[in-house]
Formats: sequence, structure tokens, C-alpha cells
Amino acid sequence: MPEGDIVSNVSVAYRPGETCWRVAKADRFAVIIDAANYFAALKSAALKAQHTIMFIGWDFDTRVDLDPLKDDDAPSEFGDFLKWIVKEKPDLKLYILKWDLGIFQTLGRGTMPLTIFNMMTDKNITIKLDGAHPSGSAHHQKIAVIDDSLAFCGGIDITADRWDTREHLDEHPGRVRPTSGRHYGPWHDTTTAVDGEAARALGDLARIRWHAATGVSLDPPPKRDDAVWPDDLPALVRDVDVAISRTRPEYGETTEISEIKELKLAVIRAAKKTLYIESQYFASRILAEAMAERLQEPDGPEIVIITPFTADGWLEEKAMGAARARMMDLVRKADIHDRFRIYVPVTANRNPIYVHSKVLTMDDRLLRVGSSNLNNRSLGFDTECDLSIEALPDTDNADHLRTQIISLRNDLLAEHLDVENDHLADTIAAKGGSLIATIEELRTESGRSLVPFEPPEFADLTDITLAESNILDPEHTRTRVRFEEALRRLLS
Repeated sequence: MPEGDIVSNVSVAYRPGETCWRVAKADRFAVIIDAANYFAALKSAALKAQHTIMFIGWDFDTRVDLDPLKDDDAPSEFGDFLKWIVKEKPDLKLYILKWDLGIFQTLGRGTMPLTIFNMMTDKNITIKLDGAHPSGSAHHQKIAVIDDSLAFCGGIDITADRWDTREHLDEHPGRVRPTSGRHYGPWHDTTTAVDGEAARALGDLARIRWHAATGVSLDPPPKRDDAVWPDDLPALVRDVDVAISRTRPEYGETTEISEIKELKLAVIRAAKKTLYIESQYFASRILAEAMAERLQEPDGPEIVIITPFTADGWLEEKAMGAARARMMDLVRKADIHDRFRIYVPVTANRNPIYVHSKVLTMDDRLLRVGSSNLNNRSLGFDTECDLSIEALPDTDNADHLRTQIISLRNDLLAEHLDVENDHLADTIAAKGGSLIATIEELRTESGRSLVPFEPPEFADLTDITLAESNILDPEHTRTRVRFEEALRRLLS
């Protein structure tokens, strides 16, 4: 059932030019949880493509197995699947735009071999690297558009170490690296699927980014009358307005866009009862300070953050981990009414589940899923794209939207706590709507569950310097000179 009452008809997400770029209608809007489901939906939809598929992303690895448990005749490895599909459909054009692996990833994770060279000779597949960003910045959007009729947008990269099921088992035969065959740990992630006008808008955004990176303008494909929606993918809601919000750094002749920053601040300020957030990082001072201000109010919202135990990569942990500890200290000092919690999901054997998901719900009113995290880079230094839906009063579908937003939030929380959705909903009701009280009631000391996060000590001077200087997590392009100078000092 919906929680609480909508007390304001002033939109938070649907403000073009402020908290979003465009508002476009989706005939269907779905949230896809975890990469096993996303890769299967992507493959299903791609098989229906006729004209154009565009992949715009942070990283792609053509060796990735899209469906380790496949049950069809199409190739399962991503690169083989792309080559196969253009052979089966000679009129189909594929465009792949991949971040050019800037210095942040090179130092933090090690460069990954570019295994797409064997596709370069196919006239129907065009692959480009996106270097149209400031030094140290990343192209972080994760978008796939099929015939401008269906689009995926969220946090899931089509790359190694992403595939996992919602069970997040300690060991799974499908969770293996493409070349070494070594197993990797459980990974939690989310993305969205939209069709209708929203898909066409994301097609426009993809072509804008392609032009920025390559200088080439692509024409939109012919409009289709039939559906491209993936088989077996249920829509969360239908006939809904979708807000598309962006981050884009200043670069060359392009100006900075900070719609995502404005959206997140607006959401924090507007929340009445609960902010539920899944984020890979918690490192933004401006967002932490906004949360701290709300936590000092006597009737402010609860704030629950689901995050990984450590960052993915030694350098990121030194920078982001230390910054998270500092932000947590700031927020906890302001939490005089005991309304803030940060948790880590763990497996049945109590091993941490890596959280790469970027989800936010505000009460039963707003749902945002995208590529941006609670860090500085996502607010002004990297390119990002988020989608939001909002239940506004005096609209025909407001009650249904509210119910579905809560349903999605509870579905995620039930997954983390390893309980049935109905049991979770009943407990929330019994606890007067408090997520914190519900989690504390349902989390366990053994087996799969949520555990409170306590930051490790960061005694290393390098860790503290990295965090305080923000050299790896700058908010604006104008900091890039300081970034480069600090990085040279670090490497010298």
C-alpha cells in the first residue's frame, strides 16, 4: 500500500533545464535487477532489431558471456553474438562507443585488452573510443538503444565481473572471468528498460554523445510500429513520464551540465519519510552536508544507504574508502535523532556482495536509477545519465506509481535481507513505516543478510591525502589542472 500522503504538487524530477534534460513518455518502464537478467533481456531485444543498435558505455568486453546458462542457438559471447546478428540481418548497423580508458582506470584497475579488433573489418559494426572529456574524466553513461524503440539505461556495464543472479551465491558456475576462467565474487547491479518516446529520447542522447566523441552525425532509424520489448520482462509501470537527467563536464566548446546534482539535492530536500539509496560510493561532501541538514531536523527523513564493503580497486579504495569514512563521520555527527544507517549486503557465508547499483527512492513518490553515484565525479566531472519517475498528485496513475515505487524498493531490500517480499512489507507496516527498524528486526547474524558498515581505519597518509584533495574524485573540470599536478606528485 502507498505510504503517507503526497503533500506537494511541485515536481522534483520533472523540471527540464534544472533537474532533468527532457521528460518523455514511456509506454513501459522496467527496472532490471542484476546483470544475468539484463544480459538476457538485452539479447532478447537485440534479436528483434531491424535497423540500428547503439551501445554507449564506460566499458565493453566482447569476451563476456551474455548467457552462461543459454538455451537458444544464438552465440552467447558478446562479440560473437554481435558478429552473428549482423550476418543474420545484413541491414542492421551496430555502433559501439566506449570510454577511451583514461588515466583513472589505467592506474586503478589496470588496462583491459581491447578484444574488439577482429570485428573492425565488419562494415556493419562501427567501434569508436570516446575521448571527448577532460583529462582524468570518464565517460560513465551505460546506454543501449535498439531501433529507437527500446532503450536500456542504468548502472550495468557489458564487461567482465558483472554477470550474477539475484541469489548472489558464494560460488556460481556462471561467474567466471572470460580469459582466465577464474571465479569472481557476487555482484549486485541495476538498470532500466524503456520504450516509446523515452527510448527515442535516449536515442537522441546516444547520437549526441556519438557526435561529441567522433564528429560524425548519425541519423535516427525509421520509426517502427511493432514492439521490441524483451521477452519475459515485466513492466514496473506503464504510460509514465520519465525524466532523463545528465551530468556532462565542461570540455572544449561544451558547457557543464549538472542536472543530476540538482536532482539529488532536490530529492534530499524534499524527502518526507525515507530516502533509500544504493550506491557504489558515498564520497560527496555536498550531498553528505545536505543529508546532515535533514538529519538534524526533528521530523526529517530516515536515510538508508546500501554500499559495498570496499571500493573496486586498490587506488579507488584509498581515495573513495577514505572519503566515505569522512562523509560518514560528518553525517553521523549530525544524526542526533538516530535516523541514518549504512549497510553492506553479505552472502550466505557472510562474504560481502559488491554493490555497483545506483538506485534512489524518495518516500513512495520518486524512483531514480542510473549511472551516477554519491560521489563528486558523478555531479560534474564525468558523463552520466539517470532516469526518474515521479508520482505527482492529481494525476490518474499517482496511486499506482506510488505502490510500484514502494514495491521496487521493497523488492531490493527483501533481496538483501533474504526474506519474502510480503514478510518485509508486513514488518514495515508493523514498524510504523520505519525502514531502519524493519532492517534491524529482520537482519540476521548468520546467513545472507545486511550488516552495518563500519569504515576501516585510514592511517596511511597517502589515503588521507587522496581523500582530502579529491584528486581522484573532482567535481568540476576546472579542477583538472590540480588533478594532474597532484597525480604527478603522487607518481613521482
